[in-house]
Amino acid sequence: MLAAERGAAQNTLAAYGADLDDLAAFSASRKVGPSGADAFTLQTYMAGLTQAGLSARTAARRLSALRQFFRFLLREGVRPDDPTMQLESPGLPSSLPKYLTEHEVDALLLAGMARAGQQGLVARMALEILYATGLRVSELLSLRRGALAGDVAVLLVRGKGGKERIVPLSDAAKEAAEAYVKGQADAGGKDGDARNVSPWLFPGRDPRQAMTRQGFALMLKQVAMDAGIDPARVSPHVLRHSFASHMLSRGADLRSLQLLLGHADIATTQIYTHVLAERLQRLVEAHHPLARKLAV
Repeated sequence: MLAAERGAAQNTLAAYGADLDDLAAFSASRKVGPSGADAFTLQTYMAGLTQAGLSARTAARRLSALRQFFRFLLREGVRPDDPTMQLESPGLPSSLPKYLTEHEVDALLLAGMARAGQQGLVARMALEILYATGLRVSELLSLRRGALAGDVAVLLVRGKGGKERIVPLSDAAKEAAEAYVKGQADAGGKDGDARNVSPWLFPGRDPRQAMTRQGFALMLKQVAMDAGIDPARVSPHVLRHSFASHMLSRGADLRSLQLLLGHADIATTQIYTHVLAERLQRLVEAHHPLARKLAV
């Protein structure tokens, strides 16, 4: 159902599969199948996650998988009830999205440009596109070579649930793309067109496959070290957060940001309102009559 009806990504399917496999193993130890588990069994299972030292966030994800599983069984008539209705969600600590300063992003982009050869071209274009568009890394790595054909000004992106959206490219990203495409052609001439036959914009070691998330994360951390930034602070999602935070701080509105990020619900975009609150505070301090009088 997740794959056919919701178009869930492969990583999502794998995560839900692992969560349900864990429930199945727990249920089997109590002589019951996972689809036959009652509320007490599920409460015991969830309590065991905490006792095992799993974080509240991991437990919340497991609970989300259970709820969707049992709601599916209820809709399909496999069972007459939803035992997860009696489960309480684990309390999650409120956390603000981690992002880089504009100065740090500039340093990261410069470090990517400074890397030699084809890897430098890949790093530069990937960083420019990520920061210009706020794409998820899965969306970036799934781009086909034809996505940048011609004088392209926008990207057509297929996001979560198979939903498509259009995101504009910055001039810097387009220039990086042109340099990358030219570098691919030059490398192909030297290496027997090995890279040119790849259907992916970012080929992996095997040109028939796209670059892996792990390979991309490693490249990003190497660039972070070159830029003098702690690699632990840098990830594709941190760049997505940086894009959103910097857009808001420079005047973008939440609804436009929701469209650019591909969030189905604006409530998801509202995690960035701390940046909006800081900007409004600065506006008040700079322009409110009483604030100016107090400053004098």
